[in-house]
Amino acid sequence: LAVAKDDEYLKNVILRFVVQEFREDLKKMLGISFAGIVLHWTDDFEQFLAERKKRRKVKDPETLKYYKSLFKKYLESRELSEELIDYVVNHPNKWLRNVLRHYIQYLYFRRRISPETFGWIMEVVPSRGYRLDVRPYQISLEDVKKTLDYLREHHKVYYALYQVMVESGARLVHVLKMVEEWSPDDVVEIPGTGIVTRRLVCFEEKGFCRYYMGLRGPEKPCEWIYFSISSLSILQTFVPKHINRHQVRKYAKRHGLVLPKYMRKVAWRLMIKAMSREVTRFIQSRLGELKISEARYEDLLSEADQAYPLYLQHLKKDVFNEI
Repeated sequence: LAVAKDDEYLKNVILRFVVQEFREDLKKMLGISFAGIVLHWTDDFEQFLAERKKRRKVKDPETLKYYKSLFKKYLESRELSEELIDYVVNHPNKWLRNVLRHYIQYLYFRRRISPETFGWIMEVVPSRGYRLDVRPYQISLEDVKKTLDYLREHHKVYYALYQVMVESGARLVHVLKMVEEWSPDDVVEIPGTGIVTRRLVCFEEKGFCRYYMGLRGPEKPCEWIYFSISSLSILQTFVPKHINRHQVRKYAKRHGLVLPKYMRKVAWRLMIKAMSREVTRFIQSRLGELKISEARYEDLLSEADQAYPLYLQHLKKDVFNEI
């Protein structure tokens, strides 16, 4: 137990065991009660998600719409109880866990539940992505090739999205934001650097472009999206365009393709073979893992521009089957 105190993994294992095996005893010890609380989706709850959450706010209209549909279908007008919590924890749609966790945060924000009740429920209901098994998902490069080949033949727009994801390591949500808000001629200043640049910067002699997103703060960061000149040519045939990210995921699942969320992992695995980890982190906007001064930002941007063409060469050979 003394060792577990300083080991987050062991501590989580022990806590979950205690919660699962001694739930009633814990509730009595902590004075946990949530009797009389009925769940309702309200405008106030929706405003809390978009504006008042302390950590990641839920601002994307498609995400809010999806959360609301889950809430209305499975949680609306139900009384908060241990049975409901068990139902959510064991529900096949793991997104329902996130919706309930958001609502519990809302109840705590509105002081309708005690800190003890809040802490207990948040411990019992893991977030959607929680796994005790930390083994990495092994993505076959052959599956990636088949996915790209299929999309090239059957869905040009989704092919462009996947191509940009594997070329940049960007998340689907950020690629879609770029596509929807496409404004290549904007002139922007990069905060904290003094750099003034066009949003779209292309190096035709090197075969690539980078598009400035500048997403920082509470949302998932996305600084630049790097992609090839050939991807730009495809993008220019349909941007700006709104694309529903859930439809992309459903299409991939329906046709047995690699899901969009795994393309970032694929890109990381391939990028670190072609360039340094520090430059890879910069290109993939893993800014939380880097401490970047103003001078270092310019250095990393220059290093990324120098190293990126080599990565594109690797992709042509290993993924796009070009020589």
